[in-house]
Amino acid sequence: MWWVPRVTHSLEEPIRDPSGGLGQRGGMAITGMAATERNTSRRGAWVMGLRILASAVMLALLLPRIDITSILPRGQHVATARWLTLGIVVTLLGFVLSAWRWQRVLRVFDQRVGLPTLVSHYLAGQFVGNFLPSTIGGDVLRVTRLTPQVGSSATSFASVVLERMTGWVILPVLTLVGLALQPSLFDLGVAPRLALGLAATTLALLSLILVAAGSENLGGRFADHQGWQRFIGAVHVGVANLKRHPSEASGVVVAAAVYQLSMVATVFMATRALGLDVPLAAVLAFAPAVLIAQVLPFSLNGLGLREGAFVLFLTPLGVTTTQAVGVGLLIYGMTLAVSVLGAPAFAVGSRHTRARTV
Repeated sequence: MWWVPRVTHSLEEPIRDPSGGLGQRGGMAITGMAATERNTSRRGAWVMGLRILASAVMLALLLPRIDITSILPRGQHVATARWLTLGIVVTLLGFVLSAWRWQRVLRVFDQRVGLPTLVSHYLAGQFVGNFLPSTIGGDVLRVTRLTPQVGSSATSFASVVLERMTGWVILPVLTLVGLALQPSLFDLGVAPRLALGLAATTLALLSLILVAAGSENLGGRFADHQGWQRFIGAVHVGVANLKRHPSEASGVVVAAAVYQLSMVATVFMATRALGLDVPLAAVLAFAPAVLIAQVLPFSLNGLGLREGAFVLFLTPLGVTTTQAVGVGLLIYGMTLAVSVLGAPAFAVGSRHTRARTV
């Protein structure tokens, strides 16, 4: 369930001898690092292949059960276009809000980075994640792009991890709020109980991780370490700072809540674009469960898994399988449309990176 960016040795400095060269130890280290990178790349390629296969299988099971021609409502083209446009705007706003949340997390590390810079990094990461499926991933790109500005790869890594974790605090709470607002949803059978169970499990796992990361005896043991262990230590420092500065923690939680609400709003607009009269409380209860499920590392960008989750949660409300799959594909399409805006940021950042390494 939990995903954190994979940080490789490329973020580490090579070991040099006193004369300024790499030396025998440094040469051996680089050889070992190269072998590790090759092994990691092979494993990553296998994992990516399996995720693509899983998405293909799930879509193969879903698509024969739907009628593509009946996804869009008839005679409501203007309303559909209006809801779609609004959904795309809110999706873009969500990206900006996520960058704002990231900015609030960076303040916990006493780092001040401008919002336009973080929006650029975030859009570049979205572009990579949605259009350039690879073992790199959008979040790892964000870590790499941010590192020169904060002066520490460990801090950059920890900020992305904590930014992601704050979302997992809000999503289960939104599900609980939605179920509380409309208790009659429990009459729908297994769907609301599954959403409730997913919310409870997420909160429990998050609590364990936060306790472990904030503990001096666990996460604190790595605070002064070097190498890969310093990344764990950086996460500990961030959690400890949140505990010491409640005002900063409150700001992070507020930013995370606003962002996740924008994601729920996007789901609501997708249902309206397809002419579905899904109650707002139901969207509030079930959309977070879908958002949690789609990041499980079992598919490519949630494709297939997201659509199957919508079928599970929306069909008890009278939504057809075709319409439920359509909601998932529409949300994916809106995300792809906005992610295109990250192409210039990715290209410009890549040129700057190459220039620094020349």
